[in-house]
Amino acid sequence: MNNLSVRNQVNIPLNDSSVPGTFYSFSGLDAAQEHILIKLGPDSERSPLVRIHSECLTGDVFNSQRCDCGPQLSESINRMQEEGGYLIYLRQEGRGIGLYAKLDAYRLQDGGMDTFEANSHLNFPEDGRDFSMAAKMLKAVGVHHCSLITNNPDKVQALRDNGIAVDSIIPTGVFLTRHNGHYLQAKKDKKNHVIDLVK
Repeated sequence: MNNLSVRNQVNIPLNDSSVPGTFYSFSGLDAAQEHILIKLGPDSERSPLVRIHSECLTGDVFNSQRCDCGPQLSESINRMQEEGGYLIYLRQEGRGIGLYAKLDAYRLQDGGMDTFEANSHLNFPEDGRDFSMAAKMLKAVGVHHCSLITNNPDKVQALRDNGIAVDSIIPTGVFLTRHNGHYLQAKKDKKNHVIDLVK
């Protein structure tokens, strides 16, 4: 059962796009997690583009080179503004452990741990995110099919398990920097992300 309903929707002009983004808030979410869904670009076909994106302050806002979050977000927004789609922005910083703990994990990564080992060392799950909420948000705005922009098989499975048909999977670009190779390799090796890293 989908216990979410749209609380409000507000049009906000974004960049130079002629079509404003429509920001949706919801009733039925945990008050501490103000997840947001944003409809971007023109009305799309039966299977619109969808990107599930977990909050990353360091990458999304400050262009951190330690991850690929910011470039993935920008790429998805640009594509959806052209083709139409839905960005689901989940407030799950640091794979669900929060910003301060993520910075603690970064210190451990500086000592040689990968992103998953660092979270475990801090007594958190390797990846504590919950993507099921994304399916409920999509249903609340009437979306039941999508073309999902992701490299993460867990996001695909979460949507399918919660009643959203994923008609196609569209990989993101590979945004390799001299600072994030170990991070990307860990995602590929340990969580089966589809990332074509050049050896």
